[in-house]
Amino acid sequence: MAEGRRSSGAAAGPTVGVIGGGLAGLAAACAVADASYRVTVFERKPFLGGRAASYELPGTGEVVDNCQHILLGCCTNLTNFCERLGVSAKIRWYDRLTFLAPGGQQGSTAPSRLPAPFHAAPAFLGYPHLSLADKLSIARGMFALIEGIPGSDGDFLQWLRAHRQTERAIARFWSPVLVSALNEELSGVSVHYGAMVFRDAFLKSAAAGRLGVPTVPLSELYGEAAGYIAQRGGEVRLRCTVESFMPSTNGVTVRTAQGVHRFDYLISAVPFHMLSELLPPGAEAEALARSVAPLRTVPITGIRLWFDREITPLEHAVLLDRTIQWMFQKSKILSRTREDGPPSGSYLELVVSASRSLLEKPRAEIVELALRELAEFFPAVREAKLLKSTVVKEVHATFAPSPESAAARLQPQTAWPRVFLSGDWTATGWPATMEGAVRGGYLTAEALASAAGDARRFLVPDLPAQGIMRMFR
Repeated sequence: MAEGRRSSGAAAGPTVGVIGGGLAGLAAACAVADASYRVTVFERKPFLGGRAASYELPGTGEVVDNCQHILLGCCTNLTNFCERLGVSAKIRWYDRLTFLAPGGQQGSTAPSRLPAPFHAAPAFLGYPHLSLADKLSIARGMFALIEGIPGSDGDFLQWLRAHRQTERAIARFWSPVLVSALNEELSGVSVHYGAMVFRDAFLKSAAAGRLGVPTVPLSELYGEAAGYIAQRGGEVRLRCTVESFMPSTNGVTVRTAQGVHRFDYLISAVPFHMLSELLPPGAEAEALARSVAPLRTVPITGIRLWFDREITPLEHAVLLDRTIQWMFQKSKILSRTREDGPPSGSYLELVVSASRSLLEKPRAEIVELALRELAEFFPAVREAKLLKSTVVKEVHATFAPSPESAAARLQPQTAWPRVFLSGDWTATGWPATMEGAVRGGYLTAEALASAAGDARRFLVPDLPAQGIMRMFR
């Protein structure tokens, strides 16, 4: 869609301005556009998607994602959003997860015909990276989660030790899953969020734990929202930075570098650490800034390597006991590459979550670290020629899911009746994931509609429990 283009069939409802073209802002905008509101989205970047976006690598023509993003089967609202945009076919789903130890020893998890929560038990029993004592301790921890999410306010590492988890079980099972899912070390993860990941994704049903990987660049995936909004009478303004907004009793004025705009309602879908830059002066804004002050951000680092040959037949794998945590072979995953025939080389994306240790390291040092560690899992790296590489550090990737974070996550409503908040950091009930962002958008759309006297709902129910898990809440 051309920047600023509006469909000729404009909606007749109230006008809504949306600041931020990330997933939360887009989800909110698409939802209210469906409800016949006239939506204008302001995005300061030249593309949509926010932190789930892509860009062209200078000098190469390669389009790369800001960082690898995945879906899980339990992400019902994100799946709904993809269906809404008509991009569901661009997600490839996997039932099997591969785990590699240094030296190349391979294990995997996959569902069986057993009812939940025992559907993964056969694969787990044969998992080679854990001893019998490790597996028994994990089973003890999982049984404690079956009945429900613990009410403890402590961190998840404390919870694991209280449930007598072995150090190897923590290092090779609990930590790889949670650090990747929540982008934080276990000592910084609240018991609520940690338990929620394992219960919702691994225990409730086999479908909940399926892994979805986009087969196109993220901006191509979520950029479809621009056309969706335009078809419903709205518009998306790219490269348009909002400088401030000013609420009044009957509307909200938004000031951008290009001019002044007036709306009946406004949704601010910017990250919490950028919110204070937009707020109008006054006691209400000061109180709002104080409310989100306890929230902190955690970085993610993405490392991309292009080799002259294939170094592994695997499309993706969890890497144990090293700095690098995930490997995605994009040359096999990306649909356009597969359509062009077998790749002549390998394009890998490596992910390091909670990557504070890499923030001060130069790019060359990070690439050297990645090559050294990668060769421990895939010996072919030693003979392959590295053609090019890039490192992306997303410094403010997610909010830290600490025990203290829940109190600082705000509802969509603000002190200004016509201004609403959205984002993965708001009170979505989920941690900082793409699912959390879309939930935030849908919840904000519901709050705005309610303020306008419309009781419709946009949030999609959670995936239902299956098997024996139906007996538990």
